Amino acid sequence: MLLNVVLVLGTFLFMEGVAWFTHKYVMHGFLWDWHRDHHNHHKGFFERNDLFAVVFSLTAIGLILIGVDIPTLNFLTWIGAGVTLYGLFYFIFHDVIVHRRVKMKIDTSGRYMQRIMRAHYVHHKVHTKQGAEAFGFLYAPKKYDRSVKNTSTANAVKEQ
Repeated sequence: MLLNVVLVLGTFLFMEGVAWFTHKYVMHGFLWDWHRDHHNHHKGFFERNDLFAVVFSLTAIGLILIGVDIPTLNFLTWIGAGVTLYGLFYFIFHDVIVHRRVKMKIDTSGRYMQRIMRAHYVHHKVHTKQGAEAFGFLYAPKKYDRSVKNTSTANAVKEQ
């Protein structure tokens, strides 16, 4: 049981690195066509960028199904659960809290939420494939704290 919990939590933490890498090198790389509408105004609720959620969801479902179906690969069930847990946190943070795609009142006054939201807004100041910074989703460096006197970050946040 402890191993399963470690697999879920370890996968969850690992997924932030996977998400960062995917965001920087895939979304702002060869699959920019999927991600572009997320950086630019568009009509409708759904974005082409939502295809990334479908890919990650299918990956998690596949891992869980293989782990359930093949007893010797049971550990894949727990890795799939970790991917799913990360996807849930990503959805709540990114789509509900930051981009307000689902209208809910959520307190975002805490230091962590302010830092991560500020980093994400700085990322979205760039509407092109190149030149963006802050590719993480659930982690942002301390340079995005309000108290830091980084003029490019402060100006980008002020313009939001």
